[in-house]
Amino acid sequence: MSYVRTLRRIRLRKTNYRKRQALLISRQDFVTIKITNQNVIAQLLKPEIRGDVVKASAHSRELRLHGWKGSLNSLPACFLVGILLGKKAQEKGIGRAILYIGNKPFTSRTAACMKGIVEAGINIPISAESFPPQHRLNGGHIADYATKIKKEDIDKYNKLFSSIIREGLIPENYQSHVKEITARILNESLLVQSNKQDRNVPRPGVLTSGDKSPK
Repeated sequence: MSYVRTLRRIRLRKTNYRKRQALLISRQDFVTIKITNQNVIAQLLKPEIRGDVVKASAHSRELRLHGWKGSLNSLPACFLVGILLGKKAQEKGIGRAILYIGNKPFTSRTAACMKGIVEAGINIPISAESFPPQHRLNGGHIADYATKIKKEDIDKYNKLFSSIIREGLIPENYQSHVKEITARILNESLLVQSNKQDRNVPRPGVLTSGDKSPK
């Protein structure tokens, strides 16, 4: 048997080179979404042979600057990060993009972020059936659960929602809070804020999406 050499990034399941090649050939701006245990990071990039150029980026920690008091990696947070990224992209004259997930699975939180980007006015080819229900995007499921737990066990309620209560948000008001922050982001001018924040993101030539072109 002969040995067939496989690129290291394929062995580590970090890069799907077929998808990467199709992305480079398309020359379309693309969106990447990374969800950690604590935060959500979304970027809109332009693909180039030598590396991806960051055109706009949004981090869930930025939501605090707009008055957000909820979790930073929940479904509503993903939705709001998408709105934030979409608004920044629009203010920079970007009106169309595609989603690039590489080898990562397409999850409900990824879909929530995409819904936010579309809601902000960016044209992305994605089926509306892929999006979570608006009730969940607005945190209705969180508010319903909080109401139920509060009636059954007040100590458990205080423990589960201690972080957002500490921020000043009543869990049962999650839906109205999401709508308030959504309206605030869409009505604000983010261009000045975006320019300051983008100085901290990787420069052209650095593949922030986690993918590299084969050498």
